[in-house]
Amino acid sequence: MKFLLVAVNAKYIHSNPAVYSLCAFLPEELRDCTEIAEYTINQKSGDILEDIYKRNPDVIGFSCYIWNIETVREVLYELPKLLYRVPVWLGGPEVSHNAGELLAEFPGVTGVMLGEGEKTFSELLRFYLEKEKNGQKPDRLGEQKTEDNAVSGLSAIAGLYLRSGVTAEREPMEMDALPFLYRHPERFENRIIYYESQRGCPFGCSYCLSSIEKTVRQRDLSIVKRELSVFLEHKVKQVKFVDRTFNCREAHALAIWSYLAEHDNGVTNFHFEIAAELLTEAACEVLKTMRPGLVQLEIGVQTTNPDTLRAINRAARPDRLKKAVETIHSFGNIHQHLDLIAGLPLEDYESFARSFNWVFALEPEQLQLGFLKVLHGSQMEKDAEKYGICYRHTPPYEVLYTKDISYEEICRLKKIEEMVELYYNSRQFVTTLRFLVKEFASPFSMFESLADFYKRKGFFVNQPARSYRYEVLLEFMNETLENNKAGASQENADGRLFYRECLIYDLYLRENLRTRPEFAPEPAEYKEEARRIYGREEKERSLLPGYTGFDRKQMAKMTHLEPFVYRVWEKEESCCRVRLQQRTFVLFDYENRDPLSGNARAVEVEKW
Repeated sequence: MKFLLVAVNAKYIHSNPAVYSLCAFLPEELRDCTEIAEYTINQKSGDILEDIYKRNPDVIGFSCYIWNIETVREVLYELPKLLYRVPVWLGGPEVSHNAGELLAEFPGVTGVMLGEGEKTFSELLRFYLEKEKNGQKPDRLGEQKTEDNAVSGLSAIAGLYLRSGVTAEREPMEMDALPFLYRHPERFENRIIYYESQRGCPFGCSYCLSSIEKTVRQRDLSIVKRELSVFLEHKVKQVKFVDRTFNCREAHALAIWSYLAEHDNGVTNFHFEIAAELLTEAACEVLKTMRPGLVQLEIGVQTTNPDTLRAINRAARPDRLKKAVETIHSFGNIHQHLDLIAGLPLEDYESFARSFNWVFALEPEQLQLGFLKVLHGSQMEKDAEKYGICYRHTPPYEVLYTKDISYEEICRLKKIEEMVELYYNSRQFVTTLRFLVKEFASPFSMFESLADFYKRKGFFVNQPARSYRYEVLLEFMNETLENNKAGASQENADGRLFYRECLIYDLYLRENLRTRPEFAPEPAEYKEEARRIYGREEKERSLLPGYTGFDRKQMAKMTHLEPFVYRVWEKEESCCRVRLQQRTFVLFDYENRDPLSGNARAVEVEKW
């Protein structure tokens, strides 16, 4: 017998830990009865349907989330036409809170596995194996038949939503009983590894399904360390902890962070979702010692509006969060990803702009501007009418408007979000944005103006290529300088040249281009001076000590020299904006990049 578990991931690099956990929990003798089929939402539903059919399963189970449920639905409408007698089961957070509606919509679905599925799946598989042993084929309508053995068999399994009713509630799993999913990590090469050391969350944020389970269950630390050692030994690229509020219990978090710091392999990156306001001095001391790039932290700010924080039952302390983020930022070794949510109760457009500016000032490596999703089973779903929240009927159930923010304003924030992704989160324009933001009343107004510029130019329809975004931003900056008749731009005699050099510096920090961009003309004396510098470096090796064995021509190809008349790389702004009497060369070393930003090492050479 074959029980086919179907996972439809958002991208190929993702994996589905749920289906792997179901299989790994089974005793060894039952694992041969299961098979995992992974697809992506970018595949045609017809191709997925064909592949499932060719696998000839006896029973099928779908893992359902907001990002894949529409694709799963398309398959579910057609699957019974091809595999009429094959039982179909659903599981996952997207179907656990509206199971009755789904069974009504899809007559070909046998039932839904509710909540945690490891034990439920094991018992369900045994049920079908017992039927096969008794000479009975699996039947998708088995629980509706009058035979006592079919009805009692499924009804005796806890954690199921059947057409005949809901079975007993499944008790939460003992975390130490959970299997390790990655005994063969080589099978997940070039894919993100997901790992959980705990389940549940102590907080009650109304938009989050994790708030339903108030308790936190943690895996024994000796087990966690043993499993993390597998990732370290195999030097996997990234491990994402899926724990909600990883540091809600400090002793647990400290023990894991300390272990990673002590056993760092120099390669693996670990991602954690934390509450920054809970970070203690002891935690910061451990984080401070870590290799740059060893860990990255995702921190949910969501909003700084105190009325909104109360409305969503979020126990947040923006002042403490700010202090923690600034402390971590001062270490210079940890990537921080800060989240905001637009469309929350009692937050209007102006209030959201204030939250945005507050987060932007903290200088996170990533600033995610997200939108409220009203999830099935969440408190927010119950409160939607109270706060006038209108949201999409289809996944991901995103907000359309509320009493406090209009649909037009949500649409405008969508455009601003795109600008933040392209020009801030890409980390391609760090130097340029550092100065450009000062030409505007606030960071939010800068991205607002950039979004308006994109709309006027038609760039939202015809997206500029990655390399052309530099020229687009230069055009936007020139227009901004033209409009700012009296402002910071007038203090600089040649604002256009200054911003052009900011862009050139940003460009060569990231890219070793063989062809110069149109906005970066080459000085007449450039080639002669570059030959002189590389010739000297071939003899002295003072700037590129790691390039032993390479001659001047090879070094010229592996690195880049660029002349500047403004020292745009200086930390002190007053130094950056003073025009030099002579050009200064900067050498970009692409063999040595910053582990956090990915930028090339940049070395000032000399004036000429």
